[in-house]
Amino acid sequence: MARSKFFTPEQASQIKQAIVDAEKQTSGEIRVYVESLCTEDVLDRAAWIFREMGIHRTKDRTGVLVYIAMQSHKLAIIGDAGINKEVTPEFWEGTRDLIISHLRKDDLVGGIVAGVRQVGDLLHDKFPHRKDDKNELPDEVVCGQ
Repeated sequence: MARSKFFTPEQASQIKQAIVDAEKQTSGEIRVYVESLCTEDVLDRAAWIFREMGIHRTKDRTGVLVYIAMQSHKLAIIGDAGINKEVTPEFWEGTRDLIISHLRKDDLVGGIVAGVRQVGDLLHDKFPHRKDDKNELPDEVVCGQ
C-alpha cells in the first residue's frame, strides 16, 4: 500500500475494512477518494474522479464515491445511475451530514468509516448482496495530491 499523507497504514486498513464489510451486505460498490484541494465545483470534481476510477463500469451501475478535499473543506457523495433511480437526494445528504459531523471533531477516519457503513446500510434495502456478486472495484482508499 502506498504511503499516504492523510492516513497511517492502520487507518487506511480500517477504512478498507469498512468498505469490505459494507459491500458484504449490498451489491453496491463503494470507493473513497481523498485529496487536499478542489479548486472547482465539488460535484464536478467528484464526477470526474468517479469516471477516472471507473466506478461507472459496474455491472448494475451501483457504484458510489465518497469524495473529500481536505484543505478545501469540500465533500461529495455520488452514486451511479442504477442507484440514483432508486434513491432521493436526502439519501446522500444524510450521509454527507454524518461525515461532516465527524470532520468537525477532527475525526476524518471515523467520519469516512461511519459514512461508508451508512451507505452500506442504506443500499442494503434497495440493492441487497446476491450470491453471485463479485467485488468489481478495489476496496482501498485512494489518496490524491
